[in-house]
Amino acid sequence: MRRVSILGATGSIGQSTIDLIARAPQEYEVVALTGGRNIARLAADARALRAEVAVTAEEALLPDLRAALVGSGVEAAAGRAALLEAAARPADWVMSAIVGAAGLAPGLRALEQGATLALANKESLVTAGPLVMGTAARHGARLLPVDSEHSAIFQALAGEDAASATRVIITASGGAFRDWPLERLAAATVAEASSHPNWDMGQRITIDSASMFNKALEMIEAREFFGFEPARIEVLIHPQSLVHALVGFADGGLIAHVGPPDMRHAIGYALHWPERRALPVAALDLAAAGTLEFRTPCETRYPALRLARAVMEEGGLAGAIFNAAKERALDHFIAGRIGFTAMAPLVETVLDALLALPEARGGDLTLDRVAHMDHLARQSTDRAAARKQQG
Repeated sequence: MRRVSILGATGSIGQSTIDLIARAPQEYEVVALTGGRNIARLAADARALRAEVAVTAEEALLPDLRAALVGSGVEAAAGRAALLEAAARPADWVMSAIVGAAGLAPGLRALEQGATLALANKESLVTAGPLVMGTAARHGARLLPVDSEHSAIFQALAGEDAASATRVIITASGGAFRDWPLERLAAATVAEASSHPNWDMGQRITIDSASMFNKALEMIEAREFFGFEPARIEVLIHPQSLVHALVGFADGGLIAHVGPPDMRHAIGYALHWPERRALPVAALDLAAAGTLEFRTPCETRYPALRLARAVMEEGGLAGAIFNAAKERALDHFIAGRIGFTAMAPLVETVLDALLALPEARGGDLTLDRVAHMDHLARQSTDRAAARKQQG
């Protein structure tokens, strides 16, 4: 039996992972499930999968988790230290699906004990790509991509000489506002931004899809995971969300990965790799799909893409600043303190200001430095958002 852990078990990626594991329980021994505030879901899944330990990130909710697990034999724990301990428990395969920069340290702990890390937490590579890749190499661990786009790239490169790849094209649905007039975007509401035309995802990633910040992070992730030069990473709007990525080669040919918008494909591919197994994913009917459309994204509409290129060129701690500022700008939009189109200028302001600091330049990329810059970026974003409100 394979020992598996799911970090971020109560989110959409975690739930899809549990769905696949629960279909073949005889093949898996579940070590750890972690979650946030959804104690009922976390406890129910821990009971059903007979996990060794269930961990909530919210220390105040530990009594609730313990009560929900009474008589189950599942250990209950809470807080950051417990989360890191759970991630470090010996496992063969670990799903890293904690949302945001909070997923970096647990993912590193899993790599340090040599697990195969299925990486759905793109922020880990955005904020500390060289640190993550170096940790995996030092401990003989393997990273497998779970973002649909990066899984598609990984599959397109299978059996190919990566050195002959000349370009990579990441596709984007364009999100909720892809066909809105530009002048209407400033008045877009949180509810409008939270409705994705194709994918069923959490609120934060759905809004990031509308602003294309999600795609900006994926550009940086592609750079860090596969080593593509920034100039070779392209983005195309693809409204149907059926072609997830394409890789171009020296002979001019393109290899595309095509499939329905169901995250269980990318999760299942990582779970069973290097095998391919049957998955509970609908077969794609291309005739019914009809036309596949592609168009170049407008960077006036999606300034996050321009910022991503600047971050890739800068390197170092720029990714940590960018991600933290993006996360806090999103918090302020969701809270109604800034408008939809104010997020990108806010992130750019913080990025420019902090990259001018001597402490943001040079030196080794360590977890402590990343955490420090993350903290500074969040503080700076909050101050800049407050000034905007007042002004």
